[in-house]
Amino acid sequence: METRNNKMGVMVATLVIGGVLGGIGGYSAGASMKSSDNASMMSPSPSSSMMSSSADGTTVGGARMVKDKDIVDNAAAASNVKTLVSLVKTAGLVDTLKMSGPFTVFGPNDDAFAKLDTATLDTLQKPENVGLLKNILTYHVIPGTYTSADLKVMAQKGESLTSVQGEKVMPVMKNNALMLMDAKGNSIEIETADVISSNGVTHVIKSVMMPAK
Repeated sequence: METRNNKMGVMVATLVIGGVLGGIGGYSAGASMKSSDNASMMSPSPSSSMMSSSADGTTVGGARMVKDKDIVDNAAAASNVKTLVSLVKTAGLVDTLKMSGPFTVFGPNDDAFAKLDTATLDTLQKPENVGLLKNILTYHVIPGTYTSADLKVMAQKGESLTSVQGEKVMPVMKNNALMLMDAKGNSIEIETADVISSNGVTHVIKSVMMPAK
C-alpha cells in the first residue's frame, strides 16, 4: 500500500509542475492497488469521541458536514478548524484539495495550532516561508481514502501511510484508542473521525503532525 502507482505519481508530478503540491474503497481497496490499475482508495465508517451523527452526515464545529461538498468547503463551514482553512489558503493548496482526489486529510483543529508558539505560527504565514508551510500541510494529506476502520487494521498490522509530502504517518492503537504517530514520534489524538466529503475523508486531530524534515 506504500508503493506509488503510476496514475497517482502522474497526479502528484502534475501538481508539482503546476507549483502546487497535492496528492476509494477502504483499506481493502487500497491494498488491491498493488496489483490493480491503481486508480485510488476510500470509504466511510463513523467513529469519534466528538462526533455527532445524523442521516445527513457528521457535525464538526457546529456545522453539518455534507457528503456532496468537497473537503475544503466542508472545512470552511466548521468553526473549530478556521486556522487550518486559513493556512491552506495561504499555502495555495485550496485548488489542490478541491480536486477529485480522493484524499485522506488529518486536519488539526484550532486548539492544535494554538499549541504552537505564536512566533512559529507567524513564521509559517510569511510569504518567504510558503514552502515550509506547504511541507507541513501536505504531510497531513494522504493519497486515497482511509477510514478509521482501515486505519485500525493498518495499526494491527504495523503498516504505515505515505503522505503527499513523502514521509510516513503511522496509525497506532493505544489503550484501545486509534491514534497517529508522526515522523518525530509524537502521538496524535483523533478528535473526530470519518468526516466524509465528496473527494475524500477528513479526521480532525488534536495536534499538528510534524515531518522529520
